[in-house]
Amino acid sequence: MSVLRSRHLFSLAAALALTAGTTATAVAQDTAAALREVMFVGNNWDGTADVIESTGDFARLGRVDVIPDKAQRMAEINADPIKWIYFMAIRNSVGEGHDQFVDDMYSTPDGRSMVVSRPSFADVVSIDLTTGRINWRFPVAGYRADHMAVSPDGTRVAVSASTAGKVQVLDIVTGRGLGEFTTGDKPHENIFTKDGKYIWDMAIGEVNTALDDPVWDWTKGDRRITVVDATTFKQVKTIDMRGRLDAIGLKDFSDAVRPAVFSPDESTLYFQVSFFNGFLEYDLATDRITRVKTLPKNPATSTDRTTWVNDSRHHGISMNPSGTKLCVAGTMDDYATVVDRTTLQEGPLVTASKPYWATVSGDGRDCIVSESGADRVTAIDFATGEKVASVQVGDHPQRVRLAHVPAGWTGPSAG
Repeated sequence: MSVLRSRHLFSLAAALALTAGTTATAVAQDTAAALREVMFVGNNWDGTADVIESTGDFARLGRVDVIPDKAQRMAEINADPIKWIYFMAIRNSVGEGHDQFVDDMYSTPDGRSMVVSRPSFADVVSIDLTTGRINWRFPVAGYRADHMAVSPDGTRVAVSASTAGKVQVLDIVTGRGLGEFTTGDKPHENIFTKDGKYIWDMAIGEVNTALDDPVWDWTKGDRRITVVDATTFKQVKTIDMRGRLDAIGLKDFSDAVRPAVFSPDESTLYFQVSFFNGFLEYDLATDRITRVKTLPKNPATSTDRTTWVNDSRHHGISMNPSGTKLCVAGTMDDYATVVDRTTLQEGPLVTASKPYWATVSGDGRDCIVSESGADRVTAIDFATGEKVASVQVGDHPQRVRLAHVPAGWTGPSAG
C-alpha cells in the first residue's frame, strides 16, 4: 500500500472517529436537553402522582394515574382471602381508613417512566409517562410495599417489603429482581450512600398497636438499622439505637428510627424516632448519639400517643446541599421549621397541616414539605426559614422526590 494511500486512510479513520465522538456527545447533550427536572408528589389516598416544577413557584405540570390497573388488582385481592385481610388491615390501620395507593416514586434515567411503590397492592410498577400504561409490575414479598430509594446512578431501586421484613432491589428499567436482604420488623426508610456502595435500611417495628406507653416499648418488635453491600446484599453491620439511647439517659425514647438524612460527607446521621418532637445526631465514627434536639410542642396537639398517626410525632427531615441547615416536618404539631445545624436553633415555625415529608428543591434553596392534611406542597426558604410558595395537589400527599420528565411534558396522553 502506498504511503499516500495509507495517509488518506488514516485521515479518513481519524475524521470518522472525530465525527462519531462528536455525534455521541451531541446525542448525550440532546438527551440531557430533552429532559426537564421536576418533582413527583405521591397522593397516597388518590392513587395519583402530581408532577410539579422543581424550583420557583412549583407550579403543577400534570398528573399521573398510578393505579390504571385498579380493577384487575382488586379482582385478585377479592379472590384471595389472605390478600383481602391484609388489604383491609392496611386501610383500617396505617391508611387511616383509606387505601394506600402510592408511597414512593422515582423516574427512570431516561425520564420516560415513573416507578411507584403501591402499599395496598403490595407491588412496584413502572408507568410510561407518555401513555400512562404500565411497563412492568413487581409484586413484593409479603403484603405491603413501602419506602423506596434509588441508587446514585439511577439504575436500581430498593423497596421495603414491610410485612416480609426484607428489602428487595430491582433493575429500575426492566423491573427484574436483583437481590434482597432481611431487616428488622417493618423495614421503612432506605438510603443509598452517595458512592452507591451501601444501602441503609431503618426498620421501625410495629406502629399500629395501642401499646404506646414507654413501658410497652418491648412489644414493638425488632427495630434496627441494617447496612448492606449494595452489590452483594450481604450485611455489613446493624445498629440498634436502644443501647445508644440508654447510654445518654434516654431510656424512655423509642429506638424506631424514622426518616433520616446524612450530612454531605456522610460522617453524621440526623434521624427522627417514634413519639419524639425533635431529632437526634449520630456520629458514625464514634458510634454514639452526640446531640438531641427537642423542638416545640403545639399546645393543641393531644398528649395521647395513641392518637398520633402510626406512632409519628415528627416525620420528615432534609438538609440543604451545603449541610448548614436542616428542615423538619413537625407532623403531629402542624408546623415545619428550618434548624441551624451548628447551633441546632430552630427558625420560624411555619404553620403546616400534618406535614408528612421534607425534601430539597432542585436548586437547593428551599425545603419542600408535603402537607398531607391540606393537600398541598409548601416551600420554605432555607436561608430565611420563611414560607415562599404553596401549590395544591391531590388527596393526602406524602413522599416528594426530585425526578425528570421529557421536555414539554404535560401529562400522559391516555390520562
